[in-house]
Amino acid sequence: MQPVAITLGDPAGIGPEIIARAFAQEPALTQGCFVAGDLACLRRGAAAVAGERPPLPIALLGSVQELAQVPPRCIPLLQVGVPLEPPPWGQVSEAAGRLAANAVLWAASAALRGEVAAIVTAPLHKEALSAAGLPYPGHTELLQAEAAAHAGVPLEQMPVRMMLANEELRTVLVSIHVSLRQALEAVSFANVRETLRIADAALAAMLGRRPRIAVAGLNPHAGEGGLFGREEIEVIVPALQDARSAGLDVHGPFAPDTVFMRARRGEFDVVVAMYHDQGLIPVKYLGVEKGVNVTLGLPLVRTSPDHGTAFDIAGTGRADASSLVEAIRMAKRLAGG
Repeated sequence: MQPVAITLGDPAGIGPEIIARAFAQEPALTQGCFVAGDLACLRRGAAAVAGERPPLPIALLGSVQELAQVPPRCIPLLQVGVPLEPPPWGQVSEAAGRLAANAVLWAASAALRGEVAAIVTAPLHKEALSAAGLPYPGHTELLQAEAAAHAGVPLEQMPVRMMLANEELRTVLVSIHVSLRQALEAVSFANVRETLRIADAALAAMLGRRPRIAVAGLNPHAGEGGLFGREEIEVIVPALQDARSAGLDVHGPFAPDTVFMRARRGEFDVVVAMYHDQGLIPVKYLGVEKGVNVTLGLPLVRTSPDHGTAFDIAGTGRADASSLVEAIRMAKRLAGG
């Protein structure tokens, strides 16, 4: 199996700490993984989580091919760009946003060239990303743009969707990082139908069978027959009928306030939600420490933890690496490892 690249995330946040903790706590799982980022920033993170023990040493790679020569109980790191003076903990900065973005861009390019099997992205900060001049609200959109450019196709021909998953529940979103008003406008026949297609293909590969897909309505009580909105009647139901005609095992639309409970009980394999918070609140309520974000539709494997940069605790050594560990585990499984 090719190596797995873990991007550093925003160095002012908890990314370097949870990476160092994952390597310390899960040596078998992190074997074959390396960090794409900055040496000084990762050293600082490793020191923060080490406490009174010596931090894990960091092995600086000259190339991905040198990973096989790294001794055990080390964190392999490939320096991306020029070395950076670690920024203050918990503060938005252009330099931190640029480093975080460059690490993701490098890893995406390596994955698209087939040099790494998967990428696991530690959290970046959207304000820092914007301060660095990146025109993307998050990882998903950045990776979509890189994949489209690599394939030489327009962005709309590289549709991607976000899936958040833990041991109890999976949800795939029709729209991601847009305002609520824009999210409502994104509930179109084409977008719902495309989301069902992407979810079906991705889950079939993961499960080895066609997934049972539940679809959440947009409106309270899924519109109650048009009393609370007509999107279900005019948009969502026709998209479901079209998907069924193509052989997909889709059900709904169901009331959004109950469908997630039904999926958690095992009635469905995944819930397609109409917008960001509708789908993510139920999964995150079950515990962010085990949640994994998976980008579906890309020609590469990308996972990430189900939390942000946690600026409020950055540098304290208190950050929990559980979600990152699960993201690494998921990435290896999806990549065939």
